[in-house]
Amino acid sequence: MKADIKLVAGNSNRALAEAIGAYLSLPLAKAQVRRFADMEIFVEIQENVRGQDVFIIQSTSFPTNDHLMELLIITDALRRASAKRITAVIPYFGYARQDRKAGPRTPISAKLVANLITQSGVDRILTVDLHAGQIQGFFDIPTDNLFAAPLMARDIKENLDTSNAMIVSPDVGGVVRARALAKRIDAPLAIVDKRRERAGESEVMNIIGDVSGRSCILVDDIVDSGGTLCNAADALLANGAKEVFAYITHGVLSGGAVARIASSKLKELVLTDSIQPTEAVKVAKNIRVISVATLMGEAIGRTATESSVSSLFD
Repeated sequence: MKADIKLVAGNSNRALAEAIGAYLSLPLAKAQVRRFADMEIFVEIQENVRGQDVFIIQSTSFPTNDHLMELLIITDALRRASAKRITAVIPYFGYARQDRKAGPRTPISAKLVANLITQSGVDRILTVDLHAGQIQGFFDIPTDNLFAAPLMARDIKENLDTSNAMIVSPDVGGVVRARALAKRIDAPLAIVDKRRERAGESEVMNIIGDVSGRSCILVDDIVDSGGTLCNAADALLANGAKEVFAYITHGVLSGGAVARIASSKLKELVLTDSIQPTEAVKVAKNIRVISVATLMGEAIGRTATESSVSSLFD
């Protein structure tokens, strides 16, 4: 089976690609993904992929457009090299927050990006915790949306006292995700009701649920500016919570987010490595990273052997 699989990595998250390769006991395929002087992207696959099952490991994280173009150009190179099947393994799918028209004369960029990836020649998609589940339907090719919840549940059980834990959704939109994790660790659920005044800012209004004396665990798919998370932590503590942790799948962490979280009342923020952690994340005293390499490696192996991927969530 492994003789017919090739793993190709773009530049977005080389460390995760190597960890996935290590899990599968497969070296990454020799490939060059570089820039010309004017920043045009050039790709050269430096080994034979004819008739092979190829998996491109590439998050479309910052710089999003560069990494998206890398993915498209790698796909084109593989198609022209006669790869049998191309799977885009996208641990973090950028543009996912633009999944609907937010106002008049605005785009649905997630659908546009799905079209670009499909038209480039990708045969199937493998991703983790899409911002909105319906984005799977934006692709006209098979799409597997993996969940980080099993990893988070295991980490919570190993590191926290679950008998006093309470899972908290930082907004009404994330209730389904939070409830799924609460069910896994048999904990009650609370919700932060917030009103967003403008993009990138949020004002916490009140807490739905009794959090007094509880170890609260905020759960979400993306942390960007960190404002919502820090405000939610403050509100929970003001409502009597004993301590506040956060488990987030994708650490976008733009601008001064890391400094904001490091100086916040959050006891610990746990992220996955779906986006390659920056040096600031690595040295932050209250941020810890867990890896999705095993989850993604197992899904890649099962996809290659036509085995069930959904059983990973049991």
